[in-house]
Amino acid sequence: MEQHGRDPRRSPARRGASAAKLGSVALGAVLAASVLTGVALNRDTSVTGSAVPEDAPAETGATTTTTTTSTPPPDPCAPTLAALTPRARLAQLLQVGVNPRGPQDALSIVGSEQVGGIFVGGDDVGLLSGNALAAVHAAAKLPLTVSVDDEGGRVQRIDALDGDIPSARTMTRTMSTEQVRELARVRGEAMKARGVNTDLAPVLDLTGQAANTVIGDRSFSPDPATAVSYAEAFAEGLRQAGVVSVVKHFPGHGNTSGDSHLGSVTAPPLAQLRAHDLAPYRELPRFGADVQVMVGHIEVPDLTGGLPASLSPAAYELLRGEFAFDGLVMTDDLGAMRAVTDLADLPDAVLRALVAGADVALWSSGGRVGEVLDRLERAVAGGELSAERVDRSLRRVLKSKHVC
Repeated sequence: MEQHGRDPRRSPARRGASAAKLGSVALGAVLAASVLTGVALNRDTSVTGSAVPEDAPAETGATTTTTTTSTPPPDPCAPTLAALTPRARLAQLLQVGVNPRGPQDALSIVGSEQVGGIFVGGDDVGLLSGNALAAVHAAAKLPLTVSVDDEGGRVQRIDALDGDIPSARTMTRTMSTEQVRELARVRGEAMKARGVNTDLAPVLDLTGQAANTVIGDRSFSPDPATAVSYAEAFAEGLRQAGVVSVVKHFPGHGNTSGDSHLGSVTAPPLAQLRAHDLAPYRELPRFGADVQVMVGHIEVPDLTGGLPASLSPAAYELLRGEFAFDGLVMTDDLGAMRAVTDLADLPDAVLRALVAGADVALWSSGGRVGEVLDRLERAVAGGELSAERVDRSLRRVLKSKHVC
């Protein structure tokens, strides 16, 4: 802005005679300069307040606005997805039972179809001994999930190798949560050393029924708060050892009408489940970001429409929506439990579970991998199973393996 003041070239007399006139002129000049400066600022400043560069094109009279578009962050899973064939993508959504006597069956399944996971069940420990799983892991192009169901009590897999641990009910009765956490950490370290990275435990079902019923002493307690405290401690111990925990059996198997291994079972109505059996699932954030959920083969009269929850879209929507769970969700065994096998042959059961919302389909009986993948490929080609649905689950699988 131009500065106005005294002119040193003028004489004192002339300055005195024209003081009033100069004051008036100076005031007018200041006002004019202010107006001109405002106009200049309006012409030379953008809507964001930044001066227009001198080499910017002249304005034509129209008012322009600057629109800032944000670039979405890159998808960390995109390179891995792009490198997988459609069949390989589907294979990552399968967890298949293998012969526990040794590595041959697992090597064949992983090497030929690159399934996302294997399950080691039964009482034989050959595959869990002598570093046998190392070769199986090496055969996988992507990190391989190797799971067991080692809960304690009557459901254990490494007790012959690493000792017996008590049932969940006995843990609650005889141990503190701190002791359970330490027990699970030591157990998890034993699993990890043998090549196992996922335990299908702990049980979140609530029941006080007899120990030998379908859930029975596999449950920590009929009280939701007690069950959550002990299950969380068990899961935390596994996590400290680097083993992923899978809580089960959503939406609650503790008070069902029977055993889903033997046939269809029915849970109490949804309102009753919300008040009791489902309460532990409201605490899922306490179990950490890596926890996974197993959906059971349980009919809920006013939710699943006569289907087991593992095949019901409404059950997965309940878990994703009301319980806001965005982690990996897998099915209970689709190949050896009559609650499902009485309804659908294995390839169709796997398809129906994935369409309903499962991220991973499990069958402990093993075999039939090529047949299942053929069925899934036809389903994608025919529109029964969308590619978008496959990729959504695949991203969860890859994230669970820390691939992206």
